[in-house]
Amino acid sequence: MEKISNQELLFPEGLLKQRDDVTGQIGLIWDQIKTPIFVPILKLAVIICLGMSIMLFIERVYMGIVIILVKMYGKKPEKKYKWETIKDDVELGSSAYPMVLVQIPMYNEKEVYQLSIGTACGLSWPSDRIIIQVLDDSTDSTIKELVAMECKKWANKGINIKYEIRDNRNGYKAGALKEGMKHNYVKNCDYVAIFDADFQPEPDFLWRTIPFLMHNPQLALVQARWKFVNSDECLMTRMQEMSLDYHFTVEQEVGSSTYAFFGFNGTAGVWRISAINEAGGWKDRTTVEDMDLAVRASLKGWKFLYLGDLQVKNELPSTFKAYRFQQHRWSCGPANLFRKMALEIIRNEKVSLWKKVHVIYSFFIVRKVIAHVVTFAFYCIVLPATVLIPEVEVPRWGAVYIPTIITFLNAVGTPRSLHLLVFWILFENVMSLHRTKATFIGLMEGVRVNEWIVTEKLGDALKFKSVIKGYRKPRFRFGDRLHILELGVGAYLLFCGCYDLLYGKNHFFLYLFFQAFAFFVAGFGYVGTFVPGS
Repeated sequence: MEKISNQELLFPEGLLKQRDDVTGQIGLIWDQIKTPIFVPILKLAVIICLGMSIMLFIERVYMGIVIILVKMYGKKPEKKYKWETIKDDVELGSSAYPMVLVQIPMYNEKEVYQLSIGTACGLSWPSDRIIIQVLDDSTDSTIKELVAMECKKWANKGINIKYEIRDNRNGYKAGALKEGMKHNYVKNCDYVAIFDADFQPEPDFLWRTIPFLMHNPQLALVQARWKFVNSDECLMTRMQEMSLDYHFTVEQEVGSSTYAFFGFNGTAGVWRISAINEAGGWKDRTTVEDMDLAVRASLKGWKFLYLGDLQVKNELPSTFKAYRFQQHRWSCGPANLFRKMALEIIRNEKVSLWKKVHVIYSFFIVRKVIAHVVTFAFYCIVLPATVLIPEVEVPRWGAVYIPTIITFLNAVGTPRSLHLLVFWILFENVMSLHRTKATFIGLMEGVRVNEWIVTEKLGDALKFKSVIKGYRKPRFRFGDRLHILELGVGAYLLFCGCYDLLYGKNHFFLYLFFQAFAFFVAGFGYVGTFVPGS
């Protein structure tokens, strides 16, 4: 008896022939449309992506050279700008000190409100020359009552603290800050320090920042660096630390040293109130009111100073959900602001041409648009597509050398995490999906352009309670941890990797499989701290 193959047992001869015919027809159709349609499109996409990669590469190398020169030959802030300790005056008494307003905007900050208010009230400054202003936009009545009680507790200790609420949340954080500046007692203030609800300034914060503003009338802003208290909580927070350390160590330092301009981080900074007023005050037209104010103040001729040695503790978002929302806001807002302010920057006559070029090209186009778009488009879409269309090749310098150099230049800010570089690359590529989407929403003013979701702060207490709760009664809701976009991109990369393994010659499948795995991990929600029901 003749042996019958497994394939013949499963599929009758007619079905096998029909399947082969369908496969052959699909292959024939693909061959006919690939060359005239997809090959030219992919070639154009490769050229565009290579151009963007070169722009980003030049920007990174330029900043790397500048930061080396600044560290080797640059003057310290105390020598570049006039800085003197504020001396006591027997005749004037405490009136020799400027009046300082400390603003703490918050929204349903149940886990961190005590810490933020306590550290603000612990700032060292003459008690009659400082006002702590808590701007509470909370919608939870219980939390509102707790915050009000905390403010009353500090008021009973002799702290000049004001608890301010609004009837609505119009303008979100910008609206709260703007409303806070309207109170009569603010008219006597010279400077305003701003801290988000999870920030914990050291007691000497004002002593180290205010003298710069007092003795240098051209300065509008003194910005401190962030120090992350939970960077070791999970792998995701370590990845965030690597990205943000580059921002502080290189981008802000270079901006401060060369053009005296950088984007205000929205917190841990002290503003000259007259500069805020001259720039037009707080505006809520985008979700990056801090950057909006900084750009407008810079166009008025004001200068900014970054103090890398002055660090303020704060918390990184440790859930993937919170981080995604934060990154959407941080990517969408700058792109939308660029759309609104590009012509205004070009037409400005108060700043030099080089500063305009720096703000438009370097600050906005390269860092806020190209950096996001090229990461996702090139490494997650175009490069994998060349596996399916081998007629289009990416030069080795564009596929390997340039991204390798850019990666190492980005990693210099966090030397302790160099061994996590591969994980950081994969994670950044995953997040580039959301950043790219948010960037285009901002540029085109899409539906979610003004979406504002406050970044969730867990706090140690909530993390502990959540772990216990999750242990006693584990729950899983389908929508909590499943992310369709990440799973879709992961499937695409996996398909391209399998195709390259079978038919390719470039060994891209090694990268494609790792990157696909990273997208799947994120897609199934196994990133960061997971809090059931959050």
